Amino acid sequence: MPRPFTPKVVTANALLEGDVVYLTADDRWTRDLSEAELLTDEAHAELRLIDANARQHEVVGPYLADMAPGEAGPEPTHFREDFRRTGPSNYFHGKQAEA
Repeated sequence: MPRPFTPKVVTANALLEGDVVYLTADDRWTRDLSEAELLTDEAHAELRLIDANARQHEVVGPYLADMAPGEAGPEPTHFREDFRRTGPSNYFHGKQAEA
């Protein structure tokens, strides 16, 4: 029996900077997870992923990441995605310095 579909977002890494980015409903890439489009339909999610894979001049490695709806937008359900959204962990810079 297949597992039920859970909400997801399309995520990737920006081609030039390497930052984690998320696809928005209006087809922009954003570094802010709260702006990401939360996909609740499996067929629509697959189409959005196909679209993201066609944008190789902007991003690398797009995939669907499990999320849950939250008060401020999508929230990660797995520690990997929570870790990715905060940026590099080797020293205080980038997203950590801005917070």
